Amino acid sequence: MNLKQIEGKEGEEAAVKYLENKGYQIICKNFRCIQGEIDIIAKSNKYIIFVEVKTRTNYQYGEAREAVDIRKQKHIYEAAKYYLYKNKMEECNTRIDIIEVYIIGGEKRINHIEQIM
Repeated sequence: MNLKQIEGKEGEEAAVKYLENKGYQIICKNFRCIQGEIDIIAKSNKYIIFVEVKTRTNYQYGEAREAVDIRKQKHIYEAAKYYLYKNKMEECNTRIDIIEVYIIGGEKRINHIEQIM
């Protein structure tokens, strides 16, 4: 694993802990299909939440959320549709969130952006 992959994994683990502390139930991590990948699938109240995690160690390339462009959003949406279909959950209330994880100077800061689309 290279440094970027290690940082990404650390960010995803931080996001999972954050969601669990907020009362979310983690259903699946790193769901992959031909349509794309979803980092975390969670449940909270009556919602199934598809979460894209972006981890950054600096602001050199802007904020983490900026990496979730229209093309990436489409892949998440299509993968989410497939997950719901595969698990016979098409009637569930859903949303797509981004969790930004900043690991700077040994400190972690998390920013949760709900319902991006």
